[in-house]
Amino acid sequence: MSGGTARHDSGVRGFASDNHAGVHPEVLAALTAANGGHQPAYGDDVYTAELQEVFRGHFGEQALIYPVFNGTGANVVGLQAMSKRWGAVICAESAHINVDECGAAERVAGLKLLTVDAPDGKLTPELIYKRVWGVGDQHHAQPQVVSITQTTELGTAYTAEEISAICAYAHDRGMLVHMDGARIANAAATLDLPLRAFTTDAGVDVLTFGGTKNGLLLGEVVVVLNPGAVEGLLYLRKAAMQLASKMRFVSAQLVALLGGDLWLRNARHSNAMAQRLATAVRAVPGVSVARPVQANAVFAVIPKDVAERLAKRFLFYVWDEHTGEVRWMTAFDTTEADVDAFAAALAEEMAA
Repeated sequence: MSGGTARHDSGVRGFASDNHAGVHPEVLAALTAANGGHQPAYGDDVYTAELQEVFRGHFGEQALIYPVFNGTGANVVGLQAMSKRWGAVICAESAHINVDECGAAERVAGLKLLTVDAPDGKLTPELIYKRVWGVGDQHHAQPQVVSITQTTELGTAYTAEEISAICAYAHDRGMLVHMDGARIANAAATLDLPLRAFTTDAGVDVLTFGGTKNGLLLGEVVVVLNPGAVEGLLYLRKAAMQLASKMRFVSAQLVALLGGDLWLRNARHSNAMAQRLATAVRAVPGVSVARPVQANAVFAVIPKDVAERLAKRFLFYVWDEHTGEVRWMTAFDTTEADVDAFAAALAEEMAA
């Protein structure tokens, strides 16, 4: 079999993760356009320079960008640059940095995570207050950063006002605010706000901007919104093995995504498909949608045997084996026909 031959059925779709989708055709075209000739390595290329201006257009003239390979790397590098060696990060118990990054924030960045039970995935000043103690006590890791996720791992979106309240509370207590924006585009689509309205203008200090879940091949960005909030990020990125030599190919994708409205078109589409899916599965007897659908995730509760049979037809993940809660994700390439076929399969299995 030749190297240029597809090894999978491109007609097969699932609802396990927006990471399962391919690369958007406009992004692939941008990669091809960036491929000719030579360009300086390690970010000294024209595409990364253009990307800096694109991000300033979205987040303000003070914004500084540090492209990296992936979201875990972005979170580790960003949090490490915001913290001292004795620092702690307050986050929701369900946060990606706590649950799904194999302890990288603690193992690689050397940070203590102080988790809070947030039933809807969202922190509040009242919840943060529970972990702000032991300040000045040499026996306790010192809370230095509050990390929030937009949208959250539970599919909920913070409003701009909620983020502003968190930032004000944290800053008043000498802490900084980090946002994990793996699905920030979906949040902007839901809120119908420009990106800076709930980041820069709300007081967020450092942002992890996600592109992979919204149509890129790879690539995320550590976006410094408050230059005074970080130290040594340039060196920490290299030390964490997140500095791309051929960075033009990371940057060219992000320019294609953010230089126009592709990022928003993709996010609006995946959000709309999640709403279509939620409406369809609510009509199936015995199925309950467990959480608000505010982005591109639908959480539902179905019988275990139904989940096992359905997963053989459409890939998805069980979120909580104890409660029977499952998670269904839509992506930029999810179609109405995909959603309708899945809902019909669910109805068949529920009736079996």
